[in-house]
Amino acid sequence: MKKYGITLLFLLLILSGHAQIRYYDGGQFPLIGKISDTTETRYERLPSWLKGICREPVWDLGKNTSGLALRFRTNSTTIAAKWEVLANSYMNHMAATGIKGLDLYAWTNGKWQFVNVGRPSGKNNQQTIISNMLPEEREYLLYLPLYDGVVSLQIGIDSTAIIGKPLLQFPSTTNPIVCYGTSITQGGCATRPGMSYTNILERKLNREVINLGFSGNGQLDYEIAELMGRRTDAGLYVLDFIPNVTLEQVLDKTVTFVNRLRQNNPKTPILLVESILFPHSVFDVQMYKTVTGKNNALRKEYEKLLQMGYKNIYYLPAGKLIGTDGETTVDGIHLTDLGFTRFADELQKTAQKILGK
Repeated sequence: MKKYGITLLFLLLILSGHAQIRYYDGGQFPLIGKISDTTETRYERLPSWLKGICREPVWDLGKNTSGLALRFRTNSTTIAAKWEVLANSYMNHMAATGIKGLDLYAWTNGKWQFVNVGRPSGKNNQQTIISNMLPEEREYLLYLPLYDGVVSLQIGIDSTAIIGKPLLQFPSTTNPIVCYGTSITQGGCATRPGMSYTNILERKLNREVINLGFSGNGQLDYEIAELMGRRTDAGLYVLDFIPNVTLEQVLDKTVTFVNRLRQNNPKTPILLVESILFPHSVFDVQMYKTVTGKNNALRKEYEKLLQMGYKNIYYLPAGKLIGTDGETTVDGIHLTDLGFTRFADELQKTAQKILGK
């Protein structure tokens, strides 16, 4: 009877969220969203061979973990995390949860369902993400920060629970989509990592999406084209660079950038994406002229590529990317979660047509 009482008390403690938490190093679990595994540390985006070759701002932004996500399964009633960020970054127009927080999703009812976010408190963080769950085994997807790096990461679960590598190959890592672009591509200014358009698209298609967005630096660097081209298994390349380039760069570099991609990938589809029409350009006539001028130039480069005989080159105009109500940005340029959702919806439709799914 005494033994039964102790067991019952122990179970009640677990279900009430008071079980001891045991932490496991994130290095034990698969990490998706990387263009290459030859990085200086595990949690970064660019391979070490690019150091000293690509421009310094691009290299530094490659330390940000946008698009990276950890996959694991557990039957724990509680999931916690400890993580140290690289720079403890701050911006006055983006939530800290998006900059340096974690974002947890669970596979349930045939889709990825948001669970909760890991709120950062500084450079070193410890946070219970979710508790009081039923002790059912589930598969999880944990998105890493959009605008900071990760030095270390540990996943915490009930001391009596199990944790392991995923059994489901979701999102599929076969033929990933590789997205290149700007701060918008990187995820500015999503309120949490799961709400960048590349991460939304990843869940919608249940296919790995690799994020090569570099804030202010999506300037058609040929080294990045070469890097992307090395992924000969890519299912689709998305080029979303217009907000970061000048009109002259569009005309001078677009065809060469595509040529670099095509060297080892003669048949892989390439999607050119216009710049969104910034809501404040309704009033700022110079901004409207600049954005539409660059979009028109991109259209000409696209038509030039078709005339040159390129196949599997596609084009996504700006018209429907974020809607026309003006309610989709933080500052007239960078997207809110609503803006990212609309952007991802349009990109999903186009990607499915291209990929035939």
